[in-house]
Amino acid sequence: MEPRHRRADAAGNRARIIQAARAVIANADEIKLNAIAKEAGVGQGTLYRHFPTREDLLAEVYREDVEELVAAATALLAEHPPVTALARWFDRVADYAQVKRGVFAAVEAAVWQDLAAHSLGPIGDALTTLLEAGKADGTIRSDVDARDVILLIGCLTRLEEDEWDAKARHLLRIVLDGLRRRP
Repeated sequence: MEPRHRRADAAGNRARIIQAARAVIANADEIKLNAIAKEAGVGQGTLYRHFPTREDLLAEVYREDVEELVAAATALLAEHPPVTALARWFDRVADYAQVKRGVFAAVEAAVWQDLAAHSLGPIGDALTTLLEAGKADGTIRSDVDARDVILLIGCLTRLEEDEWDAKARHLLRIVLDGLRRRP
């Protein structure tokens, strides 16, 4: 029973480390691993056992955020009409993009390219699901696709940190208004 307990404990430590890293990335000017370990309530040795390098940890935070964002598309469509689901998904995109900016700023160029390749396919698929549902019910324009929207929401990477709160969701609402089908 002891090995199972350690595995559950290790999984809990890993999850706490990722959650702490996400908070530090979103709220700190500089990403320090000792601050992440402290926030997670683990020692630095535990952090390094799970994530041997800073890039490994940041990449995992990013990957988990992509997975959550992708899964949210289907879940939101199950609860809301397509345009509402897309609007709520865009709210999640704003949160995701804020973390993404911090991760990309901290990660080497080679790792960044791998992360971008990992996210564009699944995010594009999730966005296609949302757009197709809106096209099917007549609320989304028929002449847009996921790549169009990804290019448009790329504007979030141009925002300065001090204007994020005022502009990120506002810009996504403008994009959403442009996606709506007009009578």
